[in-house]
Amino acid sequence: MRGTPWVKHLLGTGALLGALLAQAKPARGQSAEQPQKKDIAIPGAPLQQLEAQVQELHAQVQDLRAQQESAREESAELRKELDAAKSQLAALSTPGNTIQPVQAPPGPGAAEAMEQRISKLEENQQLADSKTAEQSQTKVESGSKYRVRLSGMILFNMFENRGTVDNVDFPQLAEEPGLLSSSGSFGGSLRQSQIGIQAFGPTIGGARTSGDIQFDFAGGFPETPNGETFGIMRLRTGTIRLDWPNTSVVAGQDTLFFAPLTPTSIATMAVPALAYSGNLWSWTPQLRLEHKFSVSESSSVSVQGGILDSLSGDIPPSGIYRIPSLGESSGQPAYAARVSWAQNLNGQKLTLGAGGYYGRQDWGYGRSVDSWVGTVDVSVPLGKWLEFTSTFYRGRALGGLGGGIGQDGVWNGSLLDPATQVYGLDAVGGWAQLKYKATSKLQFNGAFGQDNPYAGDLRQNDGYANYYPEPLSKNQGGLVNFIYQPRSDIVFSLEYRRLKTFTLDSSANSANMVNMSVGYIF
Repeated sequence: MRGTPWVKHLLGTGALLGALLAQAKPARGQSAEQPQKKDIAIPGAPLQQLEAQVQELHAQVQDLRAQQESAREESAELRKELDAAKSQLAALSTPGNTIQPVQAPPGPGAAEAMEQRISKLEENQQLADSKTAEQSQTKVESGSKYRVRLSGMILFNMFENRGTVDNVDFPQLAEEPGLLSSSGSFGGSLRQSQIGIQAFGPTIGGARTSGDIQFDFAGGFPETPNGETFGIMRLRTGTIRLDWPNTSVVAGQDTLFFAPLTPTSIATMAVPALAYSGNLWSWTPQLRLEHKFSVSESSSVSVQGGILDSLSGDIPPSGIYRIPSLGESSGQPAYAARVSWAQNLNGQKLTLGAGGYYGRQDWGYGRSVDSWVGTVDVSVPLGKWLEFTSTFYRGRALGGLGGGIGQDGVWNGSLLDPATQVYGLDAVGGWAQLKYKATSKLQFNGAFGQDNPYAGDLRQNDGYANYYPEPLSKNQGGLVNFIYQPRSDIVFSLEYRRLKTFTLDSSANSANMVNMSVGYIF
């Protein structure tokens, strides 16, 4: 059969294209092991042989186009033969017809076989057309010859709050109602939507090079009527990576690699879920080194270490000029490290990790404060459907990392007095989550967290470093949600959250929130 070699070659080419496209989907996530930008994640693609594969792909596409033309010609020729055969059969079946053809026409079985052959060729041609169209479609243009990918999520949140909160669309604290404040609110927002750009570069010294940058629209509000619905674009993260098989160098602004886990929620993407309720977080400029050691076929140990910008949670005094923060004024970076062990269990991963951080702050007049934290994190699969994750921390002067409910230090007098002493605020906290994966498209999550600055530190001093009217001694947050993702590009969620915030030596304030989310991932 004339079409058989062409079909085999076409199917082989299609398999090569499918394999290459399947490998080209990058990952999204925050942790060092990249659990996953985001329970909503796509595996990353190796880039070591990308250039060679692209060149081979171009050649295959050219061959494919040539074979398409040949297929069209063969299909047209076979169609003519079939029409001629049908005409002869019709003539023979006419009563009284005595015309005898020079060559016996094919029987009905032969005509049916030819029809099936043509249909198969047309199906293969349609497949080839779709593959060629996919390769020919317009991609994001880059200033270099290397691939660039635009990604992100359009996220719509509609929310209802009962109680007074610090931020209506992604709240972290419950506050006491003011004279003019409402005991409830209802609204909608698109400002948690995200845009990302990923670039994949050449292999240098055996390392795959890549870079990415992420933005959202939670950077504030323009001074215009209804400005609360507009949102200002904000830089979130941006990294440059060099990845060898077992070693990586990462430079840029990224999440806290020594506390990589976070509760699952798309109701609060602008700030991680349970932030200031035991979940440490910050997007911090850093330079880190990662290395993975294989212990066995199913287990490994990862070691990470790096230097970071020593952040202290200060609000910049100028909107134009950058003034050193308390941590940056110390003249030295912060240091962090993490060690983790991972074990594969029936296709799932058990992870245990421990991390540490140290930085120094300069409060003027020779007053230095040590900022430090120790963390422990676990991720445990409980059978096929359940997963337990948790992080616990203990530290001091952690306002810049979201610890101590954002409160960093305390002092016993006026900061303008050189005799005034400044102390780092001790704090302890953590969170835990149970995930139930009902199907591959539907999951249910329940989480609880608590942040607990030491009330004794707050009570025994005259001043405290935070931006609240009164010192906060405890903040608790709990949530339950479901996330339904019927397709890879669409996601729905409904979440209930409760906050309870304790003011030092006073009563607690509470608030209840319901958030409905619809997201389109691109």
